[in-house]
Amino acid sequence: MNEAQILKISASILALIVAVVGHEIMHGWVAYRYGDNTAKSMGRLSINPLRHIDPIGTILVPGILYATGAPFLFGWAKPVPIDMWTVIRNGGYGAAIAVSLAGITYNFALAILMATLLPLSYPPQSLLGAFIYLFLVQSVMLNVVLGVFNLWPIPPLDGSQALRYLAAKLGWRGFVVTYDRIYPYGMIILFAILFTPIANLFFLPVQWILRWILPG
Repeated sequence: MNEAQILKISASILALIVAVVGHEIMHGWVAYRYGDNTAKSMGRLSINPLRHIDPIGTILVPGILYATGAPFLFGWAKPVPIDMWTVIRNGGYGAAIAVSLAGITYNFALAILMATLLPLSYPPQSLLGAFIYLFLVQSVMLNVVLGVFNLWPIPPLDGSQALRYLAAKLGWRGFVVTYDRIYPYGMIILFAILFTPIANLFFLPVQWILRWILPG
Protein backbone atom coordinates (compact mmCIF):
# COMPACT_ATOMS: atom_id res chain seq x y z
CA MET A 1 0.00 0.00 0.00
CA ASN A 2 1.56 3.29 -1.08
CA GLU A 3 1.43 6.69 0.56
CA ALA A 4 -1.44 7.95 -1.61
CA GLN A 5 -3.60 4.96 -0.71
CA ILE A 6 -2.89 5.38 3.01
CA LEU A 7 -3.83 9.06 2.82
CA LYS A 8 -7.07 8.33 0.95
CA ILE A 9 -8.12 5.54 3.33
CA SER A 10 -7.30 7.63 6.42
CA ALA A 11 -9.18 10.65 5.06
CA SER A 12 -12.17 8.47 4.12
CA ILE A 13 -12.35 6.87 7.57
CA LEU A 14 -12.21 10.24 9.32
CA ALA A 15 -14.81 11.73 6.96
CA LEU A 16 -17.12 8.75 7.54
CA ILE A 17 -16.82 9.00 11.32
CA VAL A 18 -17.54 12.75 11.30
CA ALA A 19 -20.52 12.21 9.00
CA VAL A 20 -22.23 9.30 10.78
CA VAL A 21 -21.44 10.29 14.37
CA GLY A 22 -22.61 13.86 13.80
CA HIS A 23 -25.74 12.52 12.10
CA GLU A 24 -26.73 10.51 15.18
CA ILE A 25 -25.78 13.23 17.66
CA MET A 26 -28.07 15.67 15.85
CA HIS A 27 -31.02 13.31 16.25
CA GLY A 28 -30.37 13.15 19.99
CA TRP A 29 -29.68 16.88 20.32
CA VAL A 30 -32.93 17.93 18.62
CA ALA A 31 -34.85 15.40 20.71
CA TYR A 32 -33.19 16.88 23.81
CA ARG A 33 -34.39 20.32 22.73
CA TYR A 34 -37.91 18.92 22.85
CA GLY A 35 -37.47 17.55 26.36
CA ASP A 36 -36.21 14.03 25.72
CA ASN A 37 -32.98 13.49 27.66
CA THR A 38 -32.67 9.76 26.81
CA ALA A 39 -29.65 10.19 24.55
CA LYS A 40 -27.99 12.70 26.89
CA SER A 41 -28.44 10.49 29.97
CA MET A 42 -26.88 7.54 28.11
CA GLY A 43 -23.87 9.58 26.99
CA ARG A 44 -24.87 9.44 23.34
CA LEU A 45 -24.51 13.17 22.74
CA SER A 46 -20.77 12.69 23.15
CA ILE A 47 -18.45 13.32 20.19
CA ASN A 48 -16.44 10.24 21.24
CA PRO A 49 -16.83 7.99 18.16
CA LEU A 50 -16.46 4.82 20.26
CA ARG A 51 -19.91 5.51 21.76
CA HIS A 52 -21.49 5.52 18.30
CA ILE A 53 -19.65 2.92 16.20
CA ASP A 54 -21.81 0.14 14.79
CA PRO A 55 -19.74 -2.93 13.78
CA ILE A 56 -21.78 -3.48 10.62
CA GLY A 57 -22.66 0.05 9.53
CA THR A 58 -19.45 1.83 10.52
CA ILE A 59 -16.92 -0.90 9.76
CA LEU A 60 -18.18 -3.88 7.73
CA VAL A 61 -20.33 -2.19 5.05
CA PRO A 62 -17.85 0.65 4.26
CA GLY A 63 -15.03 -1.91 4.25
CA ILE A 64 -16.85 -4.13 1.74
CA LEU A 65 -17.70 -1.15 -0.46
CA TYR A 66 -14.08 0.01 -0.47
CA ALA A 67 -12.70 -3.49 -1.10
CA THR A 68 -15.06 -4.07 -4.02
CA GLY A 69 -14.22 -0.74 -5.64
CA ALA A 70 -17.67 0.82 -5.18
CA PRO A 71 -17.98 4.33 -6.66
CA PHE A 72 -18.79 5.74 -3.20
CA LEU A 73 -18.73 4.83 0.46
CA PHE A 74 -21.49 5.10 2.99
CA GLY A 75 -22.40 3.64 6.34
CA TRP A 76 -24.17 4.38 9.57
CA ALA A 77 -23.55 4.67 13.29
CA LYS A 78 -25.41 3.03 16.16
CA PRO A 79 -28.83 4.73 16.36
CA VAL A 80 -29.23 7.22 19.19
CA PRO A 81 -32.01 6.18 21.61
CA ILE A 82 -34.96 8.57 21.52
CA ASP A 83 -38.24 8.58 23.40
CA MET A 84 -40.33 9.88 20.53
CA TRP A 85 -43.51 9.99 22.58
CA THR A 86 -41.88 12.55 24.88
CA VAL A 87 -40.90 14.57 21.82
CA ILE A 88 -44.45 14.38 20.43
CA ARG A 89 -45.98 15.27 23.79
CA ASN A 90 -43.82 18.39 24.01
CA GLY A 91 -43.75 19.50 20.39
CA GLY A 92 -46.33 17.52 18.46
CA TYR A 93 -45.76 15.58 15.27
CA GLY A 94 -43.86 18.54 13.84
CA ALA A 95 -41.19 17.99 16.49
CA ALA A 96 -41.04 14.29 15.60
CA ILE A 97 -40.49 15.23 11.96
CA ALA A 98 -37.72 17.66 13.01
CA VAL A 99 -35.98 14.92 15.03
CA SER A 100 -36.29 12.49 12.12
CA LEU A 101 -34.75 14.94 9.64
CA ALA A 102 -32.06 16.32 11.98
CA GLY A 103 -29.35 13.92 10.82
CA ILE A 104 -30.09 14.48 7.14
CA THR A 105 -30.00 18.24 7.68
CA TYR A 106 -26.61 17.88 9.35
CA ASN A 107 -25.23 15.83 6.46
CA PHE A 108 -26.35 18.25 3.75
CA ALA A 109 -25.19 21.30 5.75
CA LEU A 110 -21.79 19.70 6.33
CA ALA A 111 -21.47 18.78 2.65
CA ILE A 112 -22.12 22.40 1.64
CA LEU A 113 -19.62 23.68 4.22
CA MET A 114 -16.91 21.28 3.07
CA ALA A 115 -17.57 22.12 -0.57
CA THR A 116 -17.14 25.81 0.27
CA LEU A 117 -13.78 25.10 1.94
CA LEU A 118 -12.56 22.80 -0.83
CA PRO A 119 -11.13 25.47 -3.17
CA LEU A 120 -9.04 26.84 -0.28
CA SER A 121 -7.20 23.51 0.05
CA TYR A 122 -6.27 23.09 -3.61
CA PRO A 123 -3.64 22.54 -4.76
CA PRO A 124 -2.21 20.92 -1.60
CA GLN A 125 1.27 22.12 -0.70
CA SER A 126 2.28 19.39 1.76
CA LEU A 127 1.39 15.93 3.03
CA LEU A 128 -0.92 17.50 5.61
CA GLY A 129 -2.43 19.66 2.90
CA ALA A 130 -3.07 16.58 0.77
CA PHE A 131 -4.77 14.87 3.71
CA ILE A 132 -6.99 17.91 4.34
CA TYR A 133 -7.91 18.11 0.66
CA LEU A 134 -8.82 14.41 0.51
CA PHE A 135 -10.77 14.72 3.77
CA LEU A 136 -12.82 17.61 2.34
CA VAL A 137 -13.47 15.74 -0.92
CA GLN A 138 -14.54 12.58 0.89
CA SER A 139 -16.65 14.59 3.33
CA VAL A 140 -18.59 16.26 0.52
CA MET A 141 -19.31 12.98 -1.25
CA LEU A 142 -20.04 10.95 1.89
CA ASN A 143 -22.42 13.49 3.39
CA VAL A 144 -24.35 13.90 0.16
CA VAL A 145 -24.63 10.12 -0.21
CA LEU A 146 -25.75 9.75 3.41
CA GLY A 147 -28.25 12.58 3.10
CA VAL A 148 -29.82 11.12 -0.03
CA PHE A 149 -29.72 7.56 1.32
CA ASN A 150 -31.47 8.49 4.55
CA LEU A 151 -34.19 10.34 2.64
CA TRP A 152 -35.37 7.10 1.06
CA PRO A 153 -38.90 6.35 2.34
CA ILE A 154 -37.92 2.83 3.40
CA PRO A 155 -38.09 1.80 7.07
CA PRO A 156 -36.10 2.27 9.23
CA LEU A 157 -34.43 5.16 7.37
CA ASP A 158 -35.04 8.74 8.49
CA GLY A 159 -37.09 9.59 5.43
CA SER A 160 -39.60 6.88 6.27
CA GLN A 161 -39.85 8.11 9.87
CA ALA A 162 -40.46 11.70 8.78
CA LEU A 163 -43.06 10.54 6.24
CA ARG A 164 -44.82 8.43 8.87
CA TYR A 165 -45.03 11.32 11.35
CA LEU A 166 -46.20 13.67 8.59
CA ALA A 167 -48.96 11.19 7.76
CA ALA A 168 -49.90 11.02 11.45
CA LYS A 169 -49.96 14.82 11.61
CA LEU A 170 -52.30 14.92 8.62
CA GLY A 171 -54.54 12.21 10.06
CA TRP A 172 -53.74 9.59 7.40
CA ARG A 173 -54.20 6.63 9.72
CA GLY A 174 -54.41 4.06 6.93
CA PHE A 175 -51.02 5.20 5.62
CA VAL A 176 -49.48 4.92 9.09
CA VAL A 177 -50.90 1.41 9.58
CA THR A 178 -49.56 0.30 6.20
CA TYR A 179 -46.12 1.72 6.98
CA ASP A 180 -46.08 -0.05 10.33
CA ARG A 181 -46.82 -3.34 8.57
CA ILE A 182 -43.94 -2.78 6.15
CA TYR A 183 -41.48 -1.86 8.93
CA PRO A 184 -40.39 -5.46 9.85
CA TYR A 185 -39.40 -6.03 6.22
CA GLY A 186 -37.64 -2.72 5.75
CA MET A 187 -34.07 -4.02 6.04
CA ILE A 188 -34.80 -6.81 3.57
CA ILE A 189 -36.19 -4.29 1.08
CA LEU A 190 -33.25 -1.97 1.73
CA PHE A 191 -30.56 -4.56 1.10
CA ALA A 192 -32.45 -5.87 -1.94
CA ILE A 193 -32.17 -2.36 -3.40
CA LEU A 194 -28.58 -1.72 -2.32
CA PHE A 195 -27.17 -4.83 -3.92
CA THR A 196 -29.06 -4.65 -7.23
CA PRO A 197 -28.70 -2.24 -10.18
CA ILE A 198 -31.84 -0.37 -9.03
CA ALA A 199 -29.64 1.31 -6.42
CA ASN A 200 -28.19 3.47 -9.21
CA LEU A 201 -31.63 5.00 -9.73
CA PHE A 202 -32.10 5.66 -6.01
CA PHE A 203 -28.69 7.34 -5.80
CA LEU A 204 -29.18 9.46 -8.93
CA PRO A 205 -29.87 12.64 -6.88
CA VAL A 206 -26.33 12.33 -5.48
CA GLN A 207 -24.88 13.27 -8.88
CA TRP A 208 -27.23 16.25 -9.24
CA ILE A 209 -26.38 17.61 -5.80
CA LEU A 210 -22.63 17.14 -6.25
CA ARG A 211 -22.72 19.01 -9.57
CA TRP A 212 -24.58 21.82 -7.82
CA ILE A 213 -22.36 22.29 -4.74
CA LEU A 214 -18.90 21.37 -6.01
CA PRO A 215 -16.77 24.09 -7.58
CA GLY A 216 -16.57 23.85 -11.37
